[in-house]
Amino acid sequence: MSDLQKKNAGEAAAQYVEAGMVVGLGTGSTAAWFVKALAARNLPDLRCVPTSERTADLARELGLTLSTLEDTPKIDLTVDGADEIGPGLALIKGGGAALLREKLVWEASARCICIADAAKVVPALGTFPLPIEVVAFGHKTTANRIADVLADHDIGSPARVREAERGLIRTDGGNLIYDAACKLIADPARLASDLKSLTGVVEHGLFLDLTDLAIIGTDDGFGTINP
Repeated sequence: MSDLQKKNAGEAAAQYVEAGMVVGLGTGSTAAWFVKALAARNLPDLRCVPTSERTADLARELGLTLSTLEDTPKIDLTVDGADEIGPGLALIKGGGAALLREKLVWEASARCICIADAAKVVPALGTFPLPIEVVAFGHKTTANRIADVLADHDIGSPARVREAERGLIRTDGGNLIYDAACKLIADPARLASDLKSLTGVVEHGLFLDLTDLAIIGTDDGFGTINP
C-alpha cells in the first residue's frame, strides 16, 4: 500500500507549513501528494519554489503561487521525497531526474523535511542506483572518470546512462543522468566528495546532512525519524 503511505506522509508534512512561508516543492510521486495537500490547506501568502517543471505544472494547476530562487533566495521549508533513507537521514535522491534543482532548493532552505513510504528506509545506502547528473558534452569521457571513482570505492559496476524509448533522458537543465548500481555505499561522504570533484559531473544524488526530519508514511498514519 505504498500509495497510501505516500499520501499519509505528504498530508502530514503539509501541516508543518504556515501562512506566509516560502516553501520548496519537491519532485516525484510522494512530493506530489504533499503539493496536493498543501494546496488544499489554502494558506494565505504562500510562495512556492518548485524543483522541476513537472512539479511547477502541478502546483500551478492547483492554484499555488510560484516563485524562483532568484526572487526568493531564502526558503523557509522544503518538503521532498527520497529514493532511499539511510542512517543519520542520509539520502539517495534523483530517481525523478531533478536532483540538481532539488539540491539547489534544499541548500537554500532553513529546514528540509523528507517524506517517504516505509520501504524507502534502509540500513545502508546503495541498493537504489545512485543518480549522477553530467554535462551532455563528452559524457562518455565523464562516465570513464566516474567508473574510476566507483572502482576506488570497491563498486565494480559501471554507471549507465539513463534512457527511455525516445532516447537519452535529459533533465530540465539539459543534462544527462548516469545511474550507478552501487549495492553498498560504505562511505557516502567520501563518495560524494570524489564524484563532485570530477570534471563533467554537475551533481550527484547523495543528500547528506541536509534533512532535519523524515516523515514516514504507514498504512494507518505516519511516523517520524530525527537525524
